Amino acid sequence: MEKLTVNLGFVEFPPTHTGDGQNLSPLIRLANLKSPYLAVFAFNPFEPGCSFCAWIAWDIPADHRIPAGLPPMPEIDHPIHAVQGTNDYGETGYRGPAPPPGETHRYLFKVYGLDAKLDIPPGSDKHAVIEAMKGHVIQYGDTKAVCQR
Repeated sequence: MEKLTVNLGFVEFPPTHTGDGQNLSPLIRLANLKSPYLAVFAFNPFEPGCSFCAWIAWDIPADHRIPAGLPPMPEIDHPIHAVQGTNDYGETGYRGPAPPPGETHRYLFKVYGLDAKLDIPPGSDKHAVIEAMKGHVIQYGDTKAVCQR
């Protein structure tokens, strides 16, 4: 599997991408991209369950950037095409960090390069997306950022 380089452009969340701010998904820059489609997961290991998923998106046509501020709808066509799933908060789309006062939380962003679109409906959960990705992952990269209150 080839390495995909993932960069958010920050190591500490700006308010725009947190639950205290505008709660917008961040811009994700990619390098060494050789896959036709992408899937993105954002995990917050500080929430219960250690693989708490705060965002799932897939069927994103390959580009060297996933724009910030994707609308929280099951399927979007602007600013890019993407299908989004139900996160572990029970919501569709991205939900930014909002740790309790005095705590620091870390988000892990995992980006998978896929060789095909996934045959699953919008709103699917992380388990369905992971199952559908089996046999289609050709690249992988990740990055992380922290949020402190």
